[in-house]
Amino acid sequence: MKPVLDSALKAVEEIKDGSTLLVGGFGLVGIPENLILALVEQGTKDLTVISNNCGVDDWGLGLLLKNKQIKKMVGSYVGENKEFERQVLSGEIEVELIPQGTLAERIRAGGAGIPAFYTPAGVGTPIAEGKETRTFNGKEYLLEEGIVADFSLIRAAKGDKAGNLIYNKTARNFSPMIAAAGKVTIAEVEELVEIGDLDPDCIHTPGVYVQKMIVGAQEKRIERLTVKQG
Repeated sequence: MKPVLDSALKAVEEIKDGSTLLVGGFGLVGIPENLILALVEQGTKDLTVISNNCGVDDWGLGLLLKNKQIKKMVGSYVGENKEFERQVLSGEIEVELIPQGTLAERIRAGGAGIPAFYTPAGVGTPIAEGKETRTFNGKEYLLEEGIVADFSLIRAAKGDKAGNLIYNKTARNFSPMIAAAGKVTIAEVEELVEIGDLDPDCIHTPGVYVQKMIVGAQEKRIERLTVKQG
């Protein structure tokens, strides 16, 4: 049985200033909305956040950004956030941009206990500056290190009381890897069920990776709405 806390604030109370966070999501899909809002309310600052992107100006990680709670952002895409652009240009935030596939593999490697790996992505670009390179079969590769964070924040559609999780379609994105790469993983689930209610063949994240959970309703905002013209 995993602890199921009755509030998002209780779930994040051990996250202190200066912590490193892995946060699930792709755009606004699959983000742990309530855990992010709790961090905003708690006021935790000087955070290093590792996520595919930094939300939008008024939702998701963009709220932490707006409050100047993020010291460093590590991600692969930041194009939808004007406040992020402003903070980068003014030198208010440190940024590390990583090719998306490399980011995913660094997180996966960290969760699997693999300290580093070689990849061809980024060879010959500024990403390669200061990194070890090696040639395999006549092709040059960069050495990239696995990522492990103090805390991982993820969201799932369903979870059971043992911490087993199922994600909904593309909301799965980075979350299974992120769940494994945090020293403490906090899962926000939309529906909590009894142990045995989930089909074992459909579980995406085994409960061994999850330390605590909350149950929370989601707004599920749309990042960019596109409709057919009549």
